[in-house]
Amino acid sequence: MTERAARTAALLAMASLVTLAVPTPASAQETIVVWHAYGESEEAGLLAAVALFERAHPDVHVDLVASPFGAFASRLRNAIPTGHGPDLFIDAHNRLPSFVDASLLEDFGALSPELTADLPPALVGALTYEGTLYGVPLSLKSLALYVSDELAMGRTLPSLEDYAALRRELPDGTYAIAWEVDSTYASVALFHAYGARVLDEEGRFAAATPEGDAALAELARLVADGSVPAEASGDLVRDLFRSGRAVAAISGPWLAPDLPASLHYHVLPLPIVHAADDGLMVPYSTIDAALIPAGSPHPELARELAAFLASPAGSIARATAGHQIVASVSAWHDPGVASDERLVAFHDAALAAMPMPTHPHMDSVFGPMDRAIRKVLRGDATPHDALAEAEHRFVDETRPAPPLRDPTFAVVALMLGLFAALAMVTSRLRDPAVRASLVRSMPAYGWVMHAFVAVGLLVVLPLAVGAMTSLYAGQDLHYVGLANYFDILTNRGGDLLGHGSFWLVLGVTVLWTITNVIFHVGIGIGLALLLHRPTVKLRTLYRILLVVPWAVPSYVTALAWRGMFHRQLGAINAILAVFGVEPVSWFAHFSTAFTANLATNVWLGFPFMMVVTLGALTSIPKDLYEAADVDGASAFQKLTRITLPMLRPALLPAVAMGAVWTFNMFNVVFLVSAGEPDGSTEILVSEAYRWAFTRGHQVGYAAAYAVLIFVILVGLTRALPRERAPGAR
Repeated sequence: MTERAARTAALLAMASLVTLAVPTPASAQETIVVWHAYGESEEAGLLAAVALFERAHPDVHVDLVASPFGAFASRLRNAIPTGHGPDLFIDAHNRLPSFVDASLLEDFGALSPELTADLPPALVGALTYEGTLYGVPLSLKSLALYVSDELAMGRTLPSLEDYAALRRELPDGTYAIAWEVDSTYASVALFHAYGARVLDEEGRFAAATPEGDAALAELARLVADGSVPAEASGDLVRDLFRSGRAVAAISGPWLAPDLPASLHYHVLPLPIVHAADDGLMVPYSTIDAALIPAGSPHPELARELAAFLASPAGSIARATAGHQIVASVSAWHDPGVASDERLVAFHDAALAAMPMPTHPHMDSVFGPMDRAIRKVLRGDATPHDALAEAEHRFVDETRPAPPLRDPTFAVVALMLGLFAALAMVTSRLRDPAVRASLVRSMPAYGWVMHAFVAVGLLVVLPLAVGAMTSLYAGQDLHYVGLANYFDILTNRGGDLLGHGSFWLVLGVTVLWTITNVIFHVGIGIGLALLLHRPTVKLRTLYRILLVVPWAVPSYVTALAWRGMFHRQLGAINAILAVFGVEPVSWFAHFSTAFTANLATNVWLGFPFMMVVTLGALTSIPKDLYEAADVDGASAFQKLTRITLPMLRPALLPAVAMGAVWTFNMFNVVFLVSAGEPDGSTEILVSEAYRWAFTRGHQVGYAAAYAVLIFVILVGLTRALPRERAPGAR
């Protein structure tokens, strides 16, 4: 028997032992649906463990459903309350409080004595909320230090200062540490080294301290002296390290699958910091847990599967096949797991890390902290001022929802409105002429009934639900009347033109819409006039090529343009370098970030105006131009007296649609500038999104934003000039 076969047999035997105490379901071929957000490598480990479970339970089938991590929480929040959720799902432990508060989880119940003895108490405690256990820990993730064997050349570099000292020896374009320092999650270890915290045990912002100022100043110094790259994203960290342009990289186990086999490196815990009082860089760790959603169709089977995945047998399968840093203590005594030096190194780093706090306010820390870090790294603020501003934003975003109000007045007003509408319709129907007209129109109404129903269900009903939601607030969505609108229009009691104010964002949105429409119309008309000329060769080919930007999905184009505007790797800066221009930090200033967004959206928008104009040009009678030639009109006179006036009827609706599309162009703003710098390029729709999904899930507040956007757009379209019919006054 080979070693691999022997190990498989041992795993099956362990699986059988784990499941002996649980009765086999009597029903035939039960299916358990499991949702997860694992990547390819981790999913392989999950598949291996599930295969063992299915072999020990021949009448149970496990259906694994993968979902992108960024959309995973939203998908769960939408599916579970409607009864379309999974039987079991795997997610990070820090989301536990928000799930519990939204009544999305079942009580997991007590663990078996064998499982309790095999799992670290701290990990089990992290999944206990208000005295109730809601899940079982499966694996750990935390940041660690990847060190290149080639660039380190066997030197021992225990401290952050040792790595920073290497900068003088490295060639241009090579860094001591590839580190995403402008991310709170990646840089929080340095704050811990200086004795600072970002959130205290009471859920209050805790970084605005002298220790936090010192940590943020150290981050700025590392970027300023070139020890770590500026504006580093996760992708840049990966590219720098795997291409040999960084001695070390600070990242998690998710980086390892993206590194080539030819790259020789080793993994260590994060270095110490001599300049700090504490000195230990302790990152946050997250615990991947198996959780049972409320209303799970098979809760007992789900508990059994979760227990098996966390057991030694399931953990060994996940560690060997998927390189997961499993929570099981016994699994690390298995020879196949213990012999993987890198996996053991990740395990040691994760055990030394600090479990991310599970306070409901934890998610609200990252946005304000990220912006504070970026402001300091750009040199726009001192650490003290930036952290004080971050604290103010945190307090603003986590303040309690408006109190419950009596809905009696609203109900009475709604009933009176419905009664008035019914009375008006009844009064109209009493007119014999109206009734006769209605009878004559019934066949026509039958033809458009399907469209009426479709528009009602897909447009009117969502608008009505959104308008109703805007009158509620809090996780429990209690009625607050017009409080959300009052808070928005008064900037929640702050400066009306202060940061994040509705009025300030509205001004940016109007500027964004006007400049885009001007460029869309100008470029579209110019290209259409050029391509309409019969003397232009290959006109059909040019038309096809110029329509391509419009045909490509906007999010694909937005991501491509964001990459082109990247400071280190972007094509725009590479072109500027040819002319001797220094690299531009496009997202460090409002003017350049707005320009990047504008360039992207102009590229997306001008083909529509060009196509509309080309169609309109074909409808202009040639006799008008011939008569103008006879009268001796110049080309400019023909353009202003014939072409543009004749284009007006077709362009006005196109301009109205383009203005509405641009006003709500979420993809470009969200994906290109992401609101940077400091949220100054946010528009109303992206600001509403952040209130709904990244600032405490304040759905009612975001719905009020949406209603205001709708009202503004209705007013905008009504205010646009209209083409009057001939003879109309």
